[in-house]
Formats: sequence, structure tokens, C-alpha cells
Amino acid sequence: MGLFDWITGQFIDVIAWTDDSHDTMVWRFPREGNEIKYGAKLIVREGQTAVFVNEGEIADILGPGTYELETGNLPVLTTMQHWDHGFKSPFKAEVYFLNMTRFTDLKWGTRNPITVRDPEFAMVRLRAFGSYEIRIEDPRTFMQEVVGTDGHFTLDEIQSQLANLIVSKLAVVLGQDRTPALDLAANYEAFGRFITEGIAPAFREYGLKLERILVENISLPEAVEKAIDARGSRAAAGNLDEHLKYRSAEALDKGGSLSDMAGMGVGFAMAQEMARGFGPSGQNAPVAPSDATPPPPPPPQQKLYYVSTNGDSEGPYPLEQLRQMVGQGRLTPGSYLWSEGFDGWKAAKAALPQLFETTTPPPPPPPQNS
Repeated sequence: MGLFDWITGQFIDVIAWTDDSHDTMVWRFPREGNEIKYGAKLIVREGQTAVFVNEGEIADILGPGTYELETGNLPVLTTMQHWDHGFKSPFKAEVYFLNMTRFTDLKWGTRNPITVRDPEFAMVRLRAFGSYEIRIEDPRTFMQEVVGTDGHFTLDEIQSQLANLIVSKLAVVLGQDRTPALDLAANYEAFGRFITEGIAPAFREYGLKLERILVENISLPEAVEKAIDARGSRAAAGNLDEHLKYRSAEALDKGGSLSDMAGMGVGFAMAQEMARGFGPSGQNAPVAPSDATPPPPPPPQQKLYYVSTNGDSEGPYPLEQLRQMVGQGRLTPGSYLWSEGFDGWKAAKAALPQLFETTTPPPPPPPQNS
């Protein structure tokens, strides 16, 4: 059955709209001859608004509820139709239903980079994209400024215009914000609120409310991103000296060629020179005069020995202390010694024969002449 039944000359007496398209913003109730029966029932569901247009002029706006179209419910239209004098015949009017719910996940994005001033880069070009949410806030303004006489108005008819509106205002909003470009990624939520507040007034001119703008990505020019990557790589390498040592050992373990190792050696030498040339504050460290005497090398490390007598292990001791132990009788030729490089415990006399060599004492001194 059609929405408007003219069988036996009777007018339909229920005006309502159900929608499952999720993208219809305004829908005009269809009728023949623009005639609606006086006393018909109007049903406006939650999330809807009904707008009566009489001879091209908005007459009445009704919110959710059930209405009988009569003098008490349509004061403005009643005055236009002169119902105050008992006019009861069908009247001519257009009924538009507006979807007042929130429209979500609408996309926006910059086609070309936006040049803005930046505290760190001085000037930088940014690209950005994300999504936004809107709803109809002022039915009268929306009908007058956007819809006109369109009987089936959908999001597609205005979405690109709204996205362009966001981008056109974005440059101004970015210019007012002093957040460094490198910190924007950590502040997408706060930045989204900031640009929502800055752009919302432009949407009100269309009778719309900008509920929120979500920022999904803000990207820098490719050259700047490469510079940031290089800077991050240098920071990740940490101590350059240690990093080159690690790379050299890694190349050796993987069977690197002599030319590879030579290159590593040159880099290692350069790293050492750089480490000597720069102090902790980043300034050049003082260089010693060329005729300065180089410091002596560190003394050789003494070899240490473990001693085992009667199954007990002591030590480690240096060689000089072993000599004292021989003199004290604590170390005998039958004792055992072990030191780094030995393939096992060895008898003390076999390991260190010099400890047990006896020296022939000198003869007594000659007598003195009286």
C-alpha cells in the first residue's frame, strides 16, 4: 500500500517515517496535490523532528510525539490557513522529517600539506586525516541553508563540503596551537578537542553541531621523517666505541672478509679519536702537547698459585709468598700447586723447582791480623 491512499477519495490519516538507511538526513513525506487531511495523526519518533512547510515557508517544527493535526497543535500553520474561523477542509503543506541522531565515522583529510610554524623546526608541512561526528542542531537553519526543497537529502550530498570545511579551518587552528610537531602524536586526543572547539562555529552556520573531531594521524614530510629516523638510529646505537666493537665481533663471527674488518678497524680508530676529542659537555677536550712524556704502561700482573697440602686448598699466593711458606715449612716438595695454564695439580718441586734449590753458604771470613 502506498503512503498516500486516494481510494474512495479519502486522505491518509497517519503521517510517519521509519528509516533504516543510516545516511538519510531529511525525508519529505510523499502526498498528492500537497493535501493533508485536517485532524490527521502525525507520529514523530525519538531522534526525529517534523517540519511543516507552507507555500515555501517553514510554518511549524514538532519534536518527538504523536499529534493530531488541528488548530491547537499547529498555531503558525493555523494562522496561515485561517483555521481560527473554523476552516476544516484538507490543507496543503509539505512535511519534512529530519534525522536528529548522531552521524559518525565521517572521514576528513588534507589533500596537500599545510605549512605551519613549529617551535623546533621553525616551519614544517603537515598532513593529517581522521574522522568526525555531527548531528542536526537547528532544523530551521539546516532546512533554509542546506536542504531547500530536496525531498531526500543524504550525507553524501554534504559530507565532502564538511570535510573541506574542516581542512580549510585546520590551518588557522594549527597556527594557534604551539604544540611541537613531534609531540602531536602523544596528544591526538587533546589536539582533537582543540580543533573541534575551533571549527565548531563554522558548522553552526549550517545548523549542524560538530560533536567531535578524531585525529588518526599527523605526518611530516618524508625528508624530515628520514632525518628523525637517522637521529633515532644514532641515539639507539648508544656509546659509539662499544657499538663499533660489537659490530666488529659480529662481523668476525659471521666470517667477515679482511676488507670488512679493515673498514671496521678504521671506524673503531675514528670512534676512539672522537671519544678523546670531545668531553662530556660536547666541547673539545684539551689536547696534550706533542712533546709530553707518555705515561708508563701498567706493571705486569703477578702469577698466582693455589696450594694443596693434606687435601686442603689454599691461596692463591704470589711466588714471593710461596718462598716464605717454604722457609716456614708450610710448603714442602710433596705439596701440590695449581695455577692458570696447568693441566692439573702438580707436585710443588716439579712445578717450581727453584723454590727448593739450596744455596751453598759462603766459607767463614778470614781471621783479622792483630
